Amino acid sequence: MEGVNINGANDNQPLDKRELLCLLKLLKKHQLKSTEELLCQEANVSAADLEELTDNDVQQVLSAALGVGAGERSQTSVETKTAAEAKNSLNAAEALAKFIGDDAFDAQQYEQAYEELRTFVEEALDIYKHELSMVLYPILVQIYFKMLASGLTDKARSFIEKYKSDLDGYYTESLFNLLMLSKPEELLDDDFVTAMETDKFVIRMSRDAHSLFKRHIQDRRQEVVADIVSKYLHFDTYEGMARNKLQCVATAGSHIGEAKRQDNKMRVYYGLLKEVDFQTLTTPAPAPEEEEDDPDAPDRPKKKKPKKDPLLSKKSKSDPNAPAIDRIPLPELKDSDKLLKLKALREASKRLPLNKDQLPSAVFYTVLNSVQGVTCAEISDDSTMLACGFSDSSVRIWSLTPAKLRALKDADALRELDKESSDINVRMLDDRSGESTRSFLGHTGPVYRCAFAPEMNLLLSCSEDGTIRLWSLLTWSCVVAYRGHVYPVWDVRFAPHGYYFVSCSYDKTARLWSTDSNQALRIFVGHLSDVDCVQFHPNSNYVASGSSDRTVRLWDVLTGQSVRLMTGHKGTVTSLAFSACGRYLASGSVDHNIIIWDLSNGSLVTTLLRHTSMVSTITFSRDGTILAAGGLDCNLTLWDFHKVTEDYLSNQITVSHHHDENDEDVYLLRTFPSKNSPFVALHFTRRNLLMCVGLFKN
Repeated sequence: MEGVNINGANDNQPLDKRELLCLLKLLKKHQLKSTEELLCQEANVSAADLEELTDNDVQQVLSAALGVGAGERSQTSVETKTAAEAKNSLNAAEALAKFIGDDAFDAQQYEQAYEELRTFVEEALDIYKHELSMVLYPILVQIYFKMLASGLTDKARSFIEKYKSDLDGYYTESLFNLLMLSKPEELLDDDFVTAMETDKFVIRMSRDAHSLFKRHIQDRRQEVVADIVSKYLHFDTYEGMARNKLQCVATAGSHIGEAKRQDNKMRVYYGLLKEVDFQTLTTPAPAPEEEEDDPDAPDRPKKKKPKKDPLLSKKSKSDPNAPAIDRIPLPELKDSDKLLKLKALREASKRLPLNKDQLPSAVFYTVLNSVQGVTCAEISDDSTMLACGFSDSSVRIWSLTPAKLRALKDADALRELDKESSDINVRMLDDRSGESTRSFLGHTGPVYRCAFAPEMNLLLSCSEDGTIRLWSLLTWSCVVAYRGHVYPVWDVRFAPHGYYFVSCSYDKTARLWSTDSNQALRIFVGHLSDVDCVQFHPNSNYVASGSSDRTVRLWDVLTGQSVRLMTGHKGTVTSLAFSACGRYLASGSVDHNIIIWDLSNGSLVTTLLRHTSMVSTITFSRDGTILAAGGLDCNLTLWDFHKVTEDYLSNQITVSHHHDENDEDVYLLRTFPSKNSPFVALHFTRRNLLMCVGLFKN
């Protein structure tokens, strides 16, 4: 950009130059010296030109840049480009100015105010100290933003380095990422910075502690802190005693602070739907009665009533916490689906009850010599198939039984079949096509998750290429590719009742789909970073999601709204699992912890501490008594979930419950180490056999 030609060939239109002068004046006001000097040099603008520009002129240029009262002007393509660049620079400067505020920025004043706040917290009574210390982190971060936006990069970094030791260790990762920012402009593109600026940081605090804090920031020397508090902090106050250290830490750690109480006020129908009456399915229709001349004849034998299967005659009790059966439209069960459910029910009747004295048997499938790199694994509900996704964009299916993976017969052979045959589903398959393993190719990036349909005839896969693919396990081909996410898709899960499935992505959203539509039915928006994992509730009415913003959310499928927000993890949430009863949710994280949540009110039940690395997969036993977890530390842990809920319901556990090293094994039943094989997937069979999948690493 040459100084004499900033307005193009026509020098009679001074608006572009005024925009540049306005931009320079803003840069000077907010002490962005290096940017100001560079722009002055490129635009060949003198200090005298700046003095001629009044505040009224600046306001007019800002209005014009926003499209208010801008007149129509004929410009050349060069002039248009120059004006666009000026407006972009102007918008960037305005955005950076928001970090600094209206007054001239004084870094020394902010640092002194923070030092006084820190001293106030340290000298507070022990009963209030832990809650008051929760304000230090968000205020420290906001002061850092202001210093960096003012171009004081070295000052900002030294400020963080000086005071970061006062904060809890779970903020280390966030502070490290902030120190990577080196230019003011980088503040505008960072997701974490955007989250801190757009959403107020929530702190739960007792009314007494909050009153102490308010009195402190009313001091004249704390004006800058009071300004930050009013703009970027939200206090969720409550009556009663202040929380202790363990209670504060239990729910802290997320990018948005803690959850507000109003976030978890909405009712959640966590009960299970009423099961199908299988007795009517298996009872044969009565034969038509034959007419007889003498109905009272003594020799007429009495008809015997068919015996009822005691397994099928058990009626499921109506759960007051269950949603209405028609709350969301569920697919009508076909006869083949009913037969599959009947088979599953009969198999479940042979289930082994589990408890602390009778632990499950476990089998470990190890993937060896995987040059492509296993990225995910999934076992079908009937435990007959294993699907693995690979970094080379392929999906591979193995049969876990002697039965081969067969394909449908050709069209001519299918026409000749008796459609009324009871074993039509078996006759449709070609025995000659049977193979022990099959592969799917179609994705153009690593496959991050596979999911079997409840009917075991379809498979979903999601990939870095931003697509979700539906594969047929009868034709062994891709049926449809779902496109909607614009970034890598991290996870995909089928609903327990089929038809619906949910996905999550790097684009910070989770999406609800149905197999018969290539458009998303719902988009769940609310997370402030990647949504890394999702899971359907057993009644198919809710979806849980875990995110890199360290929160877990529960979404209502009917409305698309967030009905639960749960904070407490200190790292990315990587795995989710619902309990068999539907009331509890377990989440595993990069922070090595497993947290149990009560969905009836969104409260934290307890934190399970044992793993020494990321918890990669968790699952509940079919009867809901055992929780199994596998991690990258190559350990499988079994937890007594029955005792967890028993203690919780008897009020022996509160949010403050946090195990010491001496009693960390209160709920731990057993730990099984693997041989250099991190756990990728866990699955309980219908008979409560535990199946594990891992990747062997030399």
